[in-house]
Amino acid sequence: MRHILVIGAGKSTAALIAYLLNNSKKENLYITIGDLDLEQAKNLCDHNEQCKALQLDIFDSISRQSAIKKADIVISMLPARFHIEVARDCVKLKKSLVTASYVSKEMQALDKEVKENGLVFMNEIGVDPGIDHMSAMQVINRIKDKGGKMLMFESFTGGLVAPESDTNLWNYKFTWNPRNVVVAGQGGTAEFLQEGKFKYIPYHRLFRRTEFLNIENYGRFEGYANRNSLDYKSIYGLDDILTLYRGTIRRVGFSHAWNMFVQLGMTDDSYQLHDSENMSYRDFVNSFLPYSPTDTVELKLRHNLKIDQDDIMWDKLEELDIFNADKKIGIQNATPAQALQKILSDKWTLAKDDKDMIVMYHKFGYELNGEKKQIDSTMVHIGKDQIQTAMAKTVGLPVGIATLAILNKKITTPGVQIPITKEVYEPILKELESHGIVFNEKETEYLGYNPFGAVGN
Repeated sequence: MRHILVIGAGKSTAALIAYLLNNSKKENLYITIGDLDLEQAKNLCDHNEQCKALQLDIFDSISRQSAIKKADIVISMLPARFHIEVARDCVKLKKSLVTASYVSKEMQALDKEVKENGLVFMNEIGVDPGIDHMSAMQVINRIKDKGGKMLMFESFTGGLVAPESDTNLWNYKFTWNPRNVVVAGQGGTAEFLQEGKFKYIPYHRLFRRTEFLNIENYGRFEGYANRNSLDYKSIYGLDDILTLYRGTIRRVGFSHAWNMFVQLGMTDDSYQLHDSENMSYRDFVNSFLPYSPTDTVELKLRHNLKIDQDDIMWDKLEELDIFNADKKIGIQNATPAQALQKILSDKWTLAKDDKDMIVMYHKFGYELNGEKKQIDSTMVHIGKDQIQTAMAKTVGLPVGIATLAILNKKITTPGVQIPITKEVYEPILKELESHGIVFNEKETEYLGYNPFGAVGN
């Protein structure tokens, strides 16, 4: 019996555990789920005889090391900042490790020891990062193997609400961690390349610089820039690329509307509001507006943001019930971002029968035999229910598949790594197809970077 320790029983873990349990008899697996919430871990085991729940406090080094010592491989589904505690124990106890999170500086610092011990520390093996890496590298390497030269790479991913569950003016609901949505784009300037020129978008302009995308059968979307696309020049072997841009997908119109909150300062997470616990939604809005002895909050807001009363932006604000004087923020010492998250959660939480959707879109521009070409590759995956969500599947399945590949010695290259080699991505992408996670490719005319059909610098 081969023992897999899964630490963390959050939202994405359900699909991971389902995958491991479905393969438990064939692969001779025994799964231990460790979490501070024992009941949550038990629910994921679902009375399966090849699974047990363990109450585990990640900050209790004795119990943490005891659980890791018994495992053949460890999966950390904890918040990213806690992986390092698990990783150090895995090095000490000579256990391979799998996570879906970005490689931190602390994790990368373990690379030498991980290699010396012949261990595989596979990171960034979820959806974004993860499936985006693998699907991109598969096409990039295919182009290079034919002798092609990469000219452009653009990549967009979004966690959205499925079309059948899209019931509000924002065309959006929280399908993952709401906090990540509210503070998206903060902490740095977006940096990317367009036609050989370095471009920068500061946070206060981020949501007004979008690119339009069309996906067959699903309509029109928009993408705004991620914080730093330039890191991927070396990661993907694209040092001579002319255009390199990574972004986040939303439905058209979301970014323009979201920019209202940015301009008012409601997404700020750097300070606390006074008496936020007793602050009404209306008080919260008013706190960002100038004082007036006569004008209403609504009038001040319209004037401040230059919104006409018949503007769809106004309808979107009213739909959120943001001017309600009776509803309270109810959070002690809340930051503006936390208060905004509370207001949005009232309206954007998925209903019982709602489904989510993952959308991914890659553009590959290249030159082959003197001819410029382009491949557009898209993936849309819709969730089944509130447990087997599209987000949970696209995060949990790659983690599970990679874990079995490491156990079965199909992935053997030691070190702290991400899934950008053929050894890793070919079998994982092939198995993901059997779960309905499929990329559709289309050859199109290469026009260079041209988001609006205009020519410029």
